[in-house]
Amino acid sequence: MVQNIFRGLGIALITPFTENGAVDYDALKRLVTYQLDNGADFFCILATTGETPTLTKEEKQNIKDFIVELVQARVPILMGCGGNNTAAIVEELKTGDFKGIDGVLSICPYYNKPSQEGLYQHFKAISAATELPIVLYNVPGRTGVNMKAETTVRLARDCHNIVAIKEASGNLEQVDEIIKNKPRDFDVISGDDALTFPMVSCGAVGVISVIGNALPKEFSKMIRLQMRGEYDPARKIHHRFTDLFSLLFVDGNPAGVKAMLSEMGFIQNVLRLPLVPMRIKNMQRMSEILKELKI
Repeated sequence: MVQNIFRGLGIALITPFTENGAVDYDALKRLVTYQLDNGADFFCILATTGETPTLTKEEKQNIKDFIVELVQARVPILMGCGGNNTAAIVEELKTGDFKGIDGVLSICPYYNKPSQEGLYQHFKAISAATELPIVLYNVPGRTGVNMKAETTVRLARDCHNIVAIKEASGNLEQVDEIIKNKPRDFDVISGDDALTFPMVSCGAVGVISVIGNALPKEFSKMIRLQMRGEYDPARKIHHRFTDLFSLLFVDGNPAGVKAMLSEMGFIQNVLRLPLVPMRIKNMQRMSEILKELKI
């Protein structure tokens, strides 16, 4: 089985835009450099938090090339490659440009609402189309379908290059079931900042984090402490950011983290429709919390 290299703090990288809505490569460079300097273990690009559905094919290619060149293989790069048309994803994996990419993150098919057997056959076909490591992405709040623990474990056992799952079901019982029954070389990665502490305590190997865009040093420290078995100081960091966790997603993702990064001076607070910036009252509350935390 292919080994999973996506461990620790993964950044679910945003796409910064200029005031006129173009991709802001200067801001992207500042952001990635800041994250590399402050504990990021890998990047997850061109996925949900990156507002990928609103990017053109050319923009996606340019962003991918820009980040690969900037990172210079210092940490692994995971790239989003998923959807609800199995054949189209298989074709993309066979013909697309994955130079400099270390693995793909593939979301459960959305809108179609396939059965568990449909999910299994979908990911089995994707696995057969590439030798790249694959990280499954289960996020029923966005897709409308939950991949059950037994389906995840079945895929992990049957597909040599399916190495991990980004679990964002919010169901700790399901997470524990996967960890209990999974093959030894298959990993669980948290897909929810607020649940990262309990998930790592249960045996997850890290997180693909939204808040890590803005607070990589603090969040990576929490994970490293946990990995060393130092749960009390790790728990203190987790509790320190509890208010921020809920506020980050109250107006949708990445509206919250873009507001935070704007407040910190990294980016313009610009999103592409149908997403809009965080509401003023929530931005004010976020600013207050950041001041309280001395960030």
